[in-house]
Amino acid sequence: MSGQILEPGQIEAAANIPPFLHLPEPDLFSRRARRLHSLAVDHPLAAYLLLMAKLCEAQQRVLDAPPTLPGPSSEALSRSFEHHMPPLAFDTLVRGDAWQPALDALLAEFEVDGNPSVGAALAGLREADSGQRKAWAIALLGGQFDLLPAALVPFLGAALQVAFSHWLLALPSERLVETSSQTLCPACGSPPVAGMLRHRGKYAGLRYLTCSLCACEWHHVRVKCSHCESSKHLVYMSLEREGVVPDRAAIRAEVCPGCQGYLKQCYLEFDDQADAVADDLASLDLDMRLSEEGHLRRAPNLLLAPGSSD
Repeated sequence: MSGQILEPGQIEAAANIPPFLHLPEPDLFSRRARRLHSLAVDHPLAAYLLLMAKLCEAQQRVLDAPPTLPGPSSEALSRSFEHHMPPLAFDTLVRGDAWQPALDALLAEFEVDGNPSVGAALAGLREADSGQRKAWAIALLGGQFDLLPAALVPFLGAALQVAFSHWLLALPSERLVETSSQTLCPACGSPPVAGMLRHRGKYAGLRYLTCSLCACEWHHVRVKCSHCESSKHLVYMSLEREGVVPDRAAIRAEVCPGCQGYLKQCYLEFDDQADAVADDLASLDLDMRLSEEGHLRRAPNLLLAPGSSD
């Protein structure tokens, strides 16, 4: 065994390096479903949150017993690791067919009675051929929501999340390293859906951005825009809920005056059950307020089509 003897200053520096990743648990969709059920109580969007909870439960069943989902080859993974590129690059994998069995499995698991619009969306996905599904998926992950029917978004997005989370959990996590862009997921290259301010153990006080696609979380320093990386004059906005003062709000938006964008932050110190995707869906009133004030949402939520009233 070989090694290097560290001097005192080097030891202190190494000890102060924050963990780069906070990876999801294998039951991430079950946890999200439970959170959605909790958030739905007395919520104006309760019906939608409960529908998404049911969808997340179906995601978990597929993740627990997945169909054959061949990921990148070992040669492709080695090249990605060698060049510090996302090994699950979504813009490449979505153009293949390997993720589509996850969609078929999810459609087989998820059934909703008495909702014609949902039934029509599911039927549309079942009947679409591989090429059409792929075109929709490319548009969805590329942020071109106007190129696919809004009703399809949550179900197509959910299937893509299952496939990419499955691939992420199979990766040797120690090989994942920072890429050239700290604002995009180091595993798949997707943008974050929200930031998580952690409060326990070695992660205490650190912010991790949660990937909108594969659920990987990576460290991104606080008080720094997750879109343009400016640290000037950032503002934190929240809505008053049940008398909670703003600086103790569990959900706040980090607003950047430079790019006019914002990203929601979940402060686990004040609600340790928060989930990036679920809590984002349950706080759409904050998005409406920010939109009214001219701020731009930069974070996609694959279980929601922008501008959709469903």
